[in-house]
Amino acid sequence: MGHAEHDHHHHGHDHGHGHHHGAAATTGRAFLVGIVLNGAFVAVEAGAGLVTGSLALLADAGHNLSDVLGLLLAWGATRLARRAPSLRRTYGWRRSSIMAALLNAVLLLVAVGGIAWEAIRRAQAPTPVPGATVMIVAGIGFVINTATALLFLSSRKHDLNARGAFLHMAADAAISLGVVAAGAAILATGWTWLDPAVSLVIAVIILFGTWGLLKESLDLSLDAVPVGIDAADVRACLAALPGVTAVHDLHVWAMSTTEVALTAHLVKPDPGGDDALIARATHELSERFGIAHVTLQWERAGDDCPSAPCAPGPQ
Repeated sequence: MGHAEHDHHHHGHDHGHGHHHGAAATTGRAFLVGIVLNGAFVAVEAGAGLVTGSLALLADAGHNLSDVLGLLLAWGATRLARRAPSLRRTYGWRRSSIMAALLNAVLLLVAVGGIAWEAIRRAQAPTPVPGATVMIVAGIGFVINTATALLFLSSRKHDLNARGAFLHMAADAAISLGVVAAGAAILATGWTWLDPAVSLVIAVIILFGTWGLLKESLDLSLDAVPVGIDAADVRACLAALPGVTAVHDLHVWAMSTTEVALTAHLVKPDPGGDDALIARATHELSERFGIAHVTLQWERAGDDCPSAPCAPGPQ
């Protein structure tokens, strides 16, 4: 169909950017502190493993090293997401935060597999555990991992990347606490099978916590509508605007783990009051759905959709 007007409006594009940049800076500092704390602990744990000859401590030090690498990955993505757009990368590097969340979920699943494999191996051939030393080192690990997880406690609610780091550190804290409990029980009873049994239970808990992160980060990487936003409600909100008779070609997707964008065609035969209506639409989309990047295009000639797909298909 023809277009009496074919304008793209970006009103409200800067809405909330100060908040996002401030939150990103806070999250970036949390990543940096977590990297330093956990890096120092890896060195201490590896040293204790070498001194005591404990394979368990050396293996856990290797696992914690992968956590440090995961934090480095997430921190790097957070910094990249704050880089300004360019002529080649018109959205900047925002999507790198989604990629980091997805990779962190994969790393968590790999860690779960490693924990389960080692637990099964030890269950088949139990080995003596230096209970007291393991308890002390695991206790230190629990404190550090818990402190690091708390750094991401608030930001995990609105940033999938921070949520991945929180789950990673919370999982490690649970592992360390389980090791402390298993070490105490082994010292008291001599039951070496408690070590692999506790590890398997922890692996299952981590698996359940990670699955949601993996699914959500994969959805966002495929431009699915972010969790917490109902596309039908967004369409109804736009369709209810004065003078709008239909909504075509609606798309809602995540630009990063903290920013959401929208494009849509609005059928509005009367061109009167366009600018005011755009301002109202961007304000309502921001306030009701947290969508700060809005691009709306007018259609004048009628209700026929000029491009496909206009309406969502099956899930």
